[in-house]
Amino acid sequence: MKNQEDRKKRAAPLEGLRVLELSRIMAGPVCGLLLSDMGADVTKVERFPGGDDARGYRRPGDKGLGPAFVMINRGKRSIALDLATEGGKATLLRLVKSADVVTENFRVGTMEKLGLSYDVLARENPALIYCGISGYGRTGPLASQGGFDLILQAFAGLISVTGDESGKLSKPGISVADVNAGILAALGILAAYIERLKTGHGQRVDTSLLQAGLQQTYWLAAAYFSNGIVGRPLGTAHPLIAPYQTFECADGEIAIGGANQKNWERIAEVLQRPEWIGDLRFLDGANRLANRHELVALMTAQLREGTRMHWIERLSAAGVPVGPVNTIDEALNHPQSRAIGMVVDNRDERAGVGSTLGCPLHFNQVSPMRGGKAPLVGEHTISTLQSGGFSEAEIRNLLADGAAFQSEVAA
Repeated sequence: MKNQEDRKKRAAPLEGLRVLELSRIMAGPVCGLLLSDMGADVTKVERFPGGDDARGYRRPGDKGLGPAFVMINRGKRSIALDLATEGGKATLLRLVKSADVVTENFRVGTMEKLGLSYDVLARENPALIYCGISGYGRTGPLASQGGFDLILQAFAGLISVTGDESGKLSKPGISVADVNAGILAALGILAAYIERLKTGHGQRVDTSLLQAGLQQTYWLAAAYFSNGIVGRPLGTAHPLIAPYQTFECADGEIAIGGANQKNWERIAEVLQRPEWIGDLRFLDGANRLANRHELVALMTAQLREGTRMHWIERLSAAGVPVGPVNTIDEALNHPQSRAIGMVVDNRDERAGVGSTLGCPLHFNQVSPMRGGKAPLVGEHTISTLQSGGFSEAEIRNLLADGAAFQSEVAA
């Protein structure tokens, strides 16, 4: 039992790291969620009464706190400050003195206009790690523009290569730029933290939705830089490998990965078409890619003769990478998703949800996920100020002046 407790304790490597999250909506809060799951104490700094814009993202039927907000803000605290007031700014500067990290994803220049630039914060705390997430980066002709996932996916070229082969484009069904920017921000913060452990000095970390989007184009950029090839939509197909895509079966679709010659030969054998192996059109990877449409037509005709499970069992037994095209509910309800700690019980009656996505990292085979509820706007204002050394009189004055706000429910 003691070994399990020790492993659980070691699974939170960022325990004691104090983060002030001025970020909102998705990219910044994803960064904060990852840091929180790894043990950091993350406090959201929000305006009152609306708070983080994502609090208003609701579907018909959502009650209380929006499930979308709850998903990436569980286990965090919330302090509500009016940073446009001198009292609000002074309060933040005082909290910064004892913080390790500040994150923000405002438009470039917003923090400077508030009088809360990195230089100002760093004077209060030279060891501070300041992470900014922008839309297009801090330099260049578009630096001042705001960042939105849809717009940056389009700008980075991701939408131009997503869709069917008829040319009809489609946005990826996930917030690729936002989520990846949050991951990159967390990675940058950790690198800066390692540097601080060596030198004692903090630093500024920057990333953007554009950088996060362009980073996704490795294979596509390689094709363009080498041969001038401009990527185009391929449905679920791969630009370098065939067969490597989804295929129709009698009752749905499966994904098949024929990434090398051995797997291709196994596919031909399982589909009872060994003559394909010697077919000049499919003789090697380059030929299969060049004749992919013919190959897909032949494979689909055969696969439609059986069910998904029929082919998954046979292809898997032969060693071919294969899997079902799951719907979101099928993916979340699969026992494998719980086995790896990615679907976790975490009841939050304020949002009417009972489960959440867990931490995608394990340490010593233990998930460090921080459970708990997402905060109301300003739910922890008083307690945060108290722990920050503010006197009762100072707290009363800040609340009375409108520089700070405390949720009435929590109060």
